[in-house]
Amino acid sequence: MELLKELLVVTGRILTIIPLMLFMTLYMGKRSIGELPIFDFLVTIAFGSVVGADIADPSVSHIHTAIAIVLFGLFQRSVSIVLIKHRKLGHLITFSPTIIILDGKLISKNLKKQRYSINNILQMLREKDVFNIKDVHLGIIEANGRLSVLKKPNKSMVTIEDLNLTQNVPSISYPVIIEGKIYNDILNKFNLNENWLHQQLLSLNITNINEVFFATINEKMELHISLKNFMNDQSDPLPIYH
Repeated sequence: MELLKELLVVTGRILTIIPLMLFMTLYMGKRSIGELPIFDFLVTIAFGSVVGADIADPSVSHIHTAIAIVLFGLFQRSVSIVLIKHRKLGHLITFSPTIIILDGKLISKNLKKQRYSINNILQMLREKDVFNIKDVHLGIIEANGRLSVLKKPNKSMVTIEDLNLTQNVPSISYPVIIEGKIYNDILNKFNLNENWLHQQLLSLNITNINEVFFATINEKMELHISLKNFMNDQSDPLPIYH
């Protein structure tokens, strides 16, 4: 009998707390569920913790949970308004966009600062329908962790029918060097070997394989290389403000 009573209490809490959460989420706006900046991320975690404890533990005061949800919503909305009015404060409590690809080359130092791997970036590029890093003019890790891509002008989308042109088969690149390590299985697929690769590197005045941060090859046997020291001896790219 006691168990049935507790189950009814849990059911009642779910039926009352979910509409309240929905109302407060709509009140906080799309920003709280779409981009999910770091502050909103923390509010979301707190939201879940409070509601989870309320539903799972009947001994928790239900009215206190409801008040906490309302206060979280009001606090988040207030902070959002303050951040819009005071941009400098917003920069202090959130992440800034970071350029990690410039003119088709990875900026290794920025990649490491953001703790993204090459595989992470390649996956994010594929999700943007980019299968060759050489086609990217600018790649930016946004404050929400997503990748924004600006393709090179000659790689922008055009309507082939309007130009009366025949579409060429797109060139897909495959990694052959990642942080100084050669992937011989890729070379073998192209009937190539390390000697050919070293000759290509020498033609580019690269004598040490460890200088290569990332290198790819496409079906046309074209090699594209990002060096580890790319941008290390130069000033950082212009900052991206948000």
